[in-house]
Amino acid sequence: MGLFERYLSVWVGLAIVAGVLLGGLFPDLAGWIASLEIARINLPIAVLIWGMIFPMMLAVDFSAIGSIRQQPRGLLITVAVNWLIKPLTMTALAWLFIRGVFSPWIPEAIGQDYVAGMILLGVAPCTAMVFVWSRLSDGDPNYTVVQVAVNDLIMVFAFAPIAALLLGVSDVLVPWDTMLAAVGLFVVVPLVAGWLTRVFLGSAGRIERLEFKLKPVAITALIATVLLLFMVQAQAILANPLAIVLIAIPLILQTYLIFWIAAFWMRLWGQPRAIAAPGAMIGASNFFELAVAVAISLFGLNSGAALATVVGVLVEVPVMLSLVAIANRNQRLFPS
Repeated sequence: MGLFERYLSVWVGLAIVAGVLLGGLFPDLAGWIASLEIARINLPIAVLIWGMIFPMMLAVDFSAIGSIRQQPRGLLITVAVNWLIKPLTMTALAWLFIRGVFSPWIPEAIGQDYVAGMILLGVAPCTAMVFVWSRLSDGDPNYTVVQVAVNDLIMVFAFAPIAALLLGVSDVLVPWDTMLAAVGLFVVVPLVAGWLTRVFLGSAGRIERLEFKLKPVAITALIATVLLLFMVQAQAILANPLAIVLIAIPLILQTYLIFWIAAFWMRLWGQPRAIAAPGAMIGASNFFELAVAVAISLFGLNSGAALATVVGVLVEVPVMLSLVAIANRNQRLFPS
């Protein structure tokens, strides 16, 4: 285990502090970095995500994907948690905390917007970053690719009607450019690149040596991603510290709740660690690019809904890294 991996939580903490400081001291630079986007996907962060997920895509063995149909239970759990449980628990927690526990500190009108943004996060399952969490928790890369592909396919048909139902609106416009660009950039293209690299390298030994060499690159890209996320959102953090904290609490509780629901269900059905760990994290993590894009299109750039989705972006990496640590240490819940 290298220096970065051994003290990963320390590096992430330092990256958060450095990101907020840099964003506060150099707002123009942070704004310029934030403006580098296509279909609301930030390009510098996209490049870093590529650096994180390519090593896992390199490990995908297409000849073994067909055997996944012999283990359908892990996939069924992931789909059920993502689409039947997660949206409802997020809605319940948002109402409980924003409109209930924290209502003395949140005006009713803006509270409604916060709830809407949190619901959008709950309806958007993870796409790109789950490859990172799966790799860090020794997940099966073949199974993870199939889990993500199935959820992306369901998302095309289910996101808009579920969001419309829970938000109580009828005009949810799906940002197809964002959805398709994210799936293409973070799933299709790196998957094809990984396959081509495997073909070029030929032998299993050469592939393993390249994976080993890329591991520090992936960890460095993760830390840099955290720094950039907090840097580009530093002004929002500094301008609304109380709102950030109040929104973050139910979002963090939701992340842990969904993780434990999926993890215990996987354990109950006897799923091995390589399937159970990434399966539990797919539901816990969010497709924040999609949630942010829909919040802006429905409620506006400066709305409370947009701010709530931004808070989802901020808590995503630190909280998910804590879940990776839990998965790696809890052998009873995630047996090999």
